[in-house]
Amino acid sequence: MIAKHVPMKSVRKSDFAGLVKYLIDEQQKRERVTGVSVTNCHAERPDAAILEVLNTQAQNRRAESDKTYHLIVSFRAGEQPDAATLQAIEWRICEGLGYGEHQRVSTVHQDTDNLHLHIAINKIHPTRYTIHDPYRDHKTLGELCEKLESEYGLQRDNHQAQKRGAENRADDMERHAGIESLLGWIRRECLEQIQGAQSWAELHQALRDNGLEIRERGNGLVIADAAGTMVKASSVARELSLAKLEARFGRFEPSPERLANQADQPTRQYQPRPFRMRVDTVELYARYRAEQQGHGAARTVEWTQARDRKSRLIEAAKRSGRLKRAAIKLMGGPGLSRKALYALTSRTLKDELNQIHQQYRKERQAIHDKYRRQAWADWLRRKATEGDSEALAALRAREAALGLQGNTIAGNGGQQKGQGVEAQQDGVTKKGTLIYRVGASAIRDDGDKLQVSRGATPDGLEAALRMAMARYGDRITVKGSAEFKESIAHAAATADLPITFDDAALEQRRQTLLNEITAKENRHDASARTDRGRADRGRIRHPGPNATHPTGAGRRVGSAAAPRATRKPNVGRVGRQPPPEAQNRLRSLSQLGLVRIASGSEVLLPGHVPDHLEHPGAQPDDGLRRGLARPGVAAVAGRAGPAPASSALAAVDKYIAEREEKRLAIFDIPKHRRYNENDSGAAIYAGSRQIDGHSLALLKRGEEVIVLPINEATARRMQRLALGDPVTVTQGSIKMPGRSR
Repeated sequence: MIAKHVPMKSVRKSDFAGLVKYLIDEQQKRERVTGVSVTNCHAERPDAAILEVLNTQAQNRRAESDKTYHLIVSFRAGEQPDAATLQAIEWRICEGLGYGEHQRVSTVHQDTDNLHLHIAINKIHPTRYTIHDPYRDHKTLGELCEKLESEYGLQRDNHQAQKRGAENRADDMERHAGIESLLGWIRRECLEQIQGAQSWAELHQALRDNGLEIRERGNGLVIADAAGTMVKASSVARELSLAKLEARFGRFEPSPERLANQADQPTRQYQPRPFRMRVDTVELYARYRAEQQGHGAARTVEWTQARDRKSRLIEAAKRSGRLKRAAIKLMGGPGLSRKALYALTSRTLKDELNQIHQQYRKERQAIHDKYRRQAWADWLRRKATEGDSEALAALRAREAALGLQGNTIAGNGGQQKGQGVEAQQDGVTKKGTLIYRVGASAIRDDGDKLQVSRGATPDGLEAALRMAMARYGDRITVKGSAEFKESIAHAAATADLPITFDDAALEQRRQTLLNEITAKENRHDASARTDRGRADRGRIRHPGPNATHPTGAGRRVGSAAAPRATRKPNVGRVGRQPPPEAQNRLRSLSQLGLVRIASGSEVLLPGHVPDHLEHPGAQPDDGLRRGLARPGVAAVAGRAGPAPASSALAAVDKYIAEREEKRLAIFDIPKHRRYNENDSGAAIYAGSRQIDGHSLALLKRGEEVIVLPINEATARRMQRLALGDPVTVTQGSIKMPGRSR
């Protein structure tokens, strides 16, 4: 576990609101933000907490430093602490830094190779309005991480500072951008040659041979290349500091020939190129350079077009204003009326100009984002997301790409095309790991292994196994904890997947579970056949008094009389005729049903009325009936099982689409949208619905209605609520007010 403070380079750019909005922005990814919490604020929603923090920061007018503290807590690849552990770690770290009473917003991100926690802290105390800057926070964070790793059984990291700031920045550039830094290039290519110099002249010559130059700057020395990129000499090696070099060679002697005026070309020189990878990236890097160089010209063209369009709109608005004033002048009339019309025209023109300028700012920002300069690794990730297989291979060939760790599923059949399940790609990490969404689960693929990173439910594990079958064949290798292997064996046996595990013990466990499930199903089928046999024997008619019965000695006429109940007249078999209340219905009436809305006009009923009514009637019990084993009756397929859980979100989207379509025609229908993680808090119960076999709860907040899928138990409990009752939503679960005695 690593905890790192991210300082702002410029205090003027510090913005708590902008930081929180970035942290909670899902960026069209479901796996980016998986948890949001607000601490020490009256509000529970991040947008309301932002206002509280900004008001608190405004109370301190003396502080000139940054009032926001941005902290990142990152975990090792493969580690997935639960929500309670993450909350405890967040509290312990903030308490250790002295921010236990300070307002903060925390988010959990899982869209990278390492699960990480972002904490945006208000450095201004909420009651004293004083600013708090922790002393030597890097040392405090290292000590806290060591304790937390030991207490929670996390993998240990090195928390002893061994590099200076420039070295850390160079390492960050190489790791995140994928481009070799000048400092790293000097260390790898020519440091030994530089250290072997025995005089100032030899040192200058060694540097010139590599396209470098050493100069005085401030109180020390810097090493620069031909492009002007500089690094501190002491950051390259401690032996190259000004004091140590002067102790060896005497007073500093500048180079007699500047690098820019050097006639001979150096034997080699630094170029910002990608690291050497296991695959050839020459063509990819050429495409990257060409695209980045072409962005400047394309951005200028589009900005010019947007500016010209703005000028035309402004001129048209002003022309319209002049025509209106001329018309008012020709109208004549009382002076007071003309004055009011002139004022209205001026206000209208001002509003139009403001709207034009606002639209231009949006267009300019969109153009800037479209042609934003990207680092090499970010460009590779974007291309891989768009489906470029070469870019994906380059990401996976990076030195930092070590593959998935922890609970993984792999195979020996080699990578094949195909997924085996309906999976939607959610994103690509900088190490080339593809993230797929399958229902409520997230499956990661690094090219060699699969991992269920979130939502390791039986359905998610089954989806991962089916994906592994499609990619690696029917022989599967499972690595991880004993609990994970047991869950995998259960999922494989329950779904009756035609696979074989490499682990002999795991394969034996799968077969044992499969035999138990098969035996249980056989017992159930035998019991069902016995019950059907009893029912069939109970439906045999009793013969009349003159019926003949075969016996062992032949037939005998005139047997004993049948029971009295069998001789009742006009008695048919059960189910032939409907009960009295079900007779003479208007089911076949050729007329469309209409429903009356008090505040609107008459509209056609939806396709399935009970699913859209506030209080639907009793549901059909066909799913509880056994199939009829008699001639002339065909079983109705598909009635016995519930709808799959993976279609719950589809039911939500279907209902929202239906309501939004009606909202276009009926003005008093509020906007409906899907529930997300940021909707935790108080809401008003607005009813429940049944769509495609799924229960949906309608929660009103402000002018919107939030649609949340719920299970059957919650749906039964919510039947006791009345419209308008307050409820509380916490991470998708609904808490209802208790009953008073």
